[in-house]
Amino acid sequence: MLGRLNHIAIAVPDLAAASATYRNTLGTRPTAPQVLPEHGVTVVFIDVGNTKIELLEPLGADSPIAAFLAKNPSGGMHHVCYEVANIIAARDHLKSEGARILGDGEPKIGAHGKPVLFLHPKDFNGTLIELEQE
Repeated sequence: MLGRLNHIAIAVPDLAAASATYRNTLGTRPTAPQVLPEHGVTVVFIDVGNTKIELLEPLGADSPIAAFLAKNPSGGMHHVCYEVANIIAARDHLKSEGARILGDGEPKIGAHGKPVLFLHPKDFNGTLIELEQE
């Protein structure tokens, strides 16, 4: 069911500072910030060839990233994103296996303009998983 690793997401308290670190210290080319109100975040992507790094900054106090940063003030790995061929079929299979889909269980449009879902970390060894339609 899982396809390739699409990205690894890192929550950061300051997106501009984190982007500068990745650009200047690690020699990468971060994208321009993208505001995603439906997800409560502002994101920057860094293409590293075989996958991407997503830097996430909270968009307001109600952002799920704000809660994560309250527990991890300097930031940290937030989730991994895998591609799936058919997100509805993947969701239905996961539900039949007892996995919990976060939110209302319906895909939302993610940063790449494709449907995404998040899976409860307690069902996957403490790791929040995002699925993105190929």
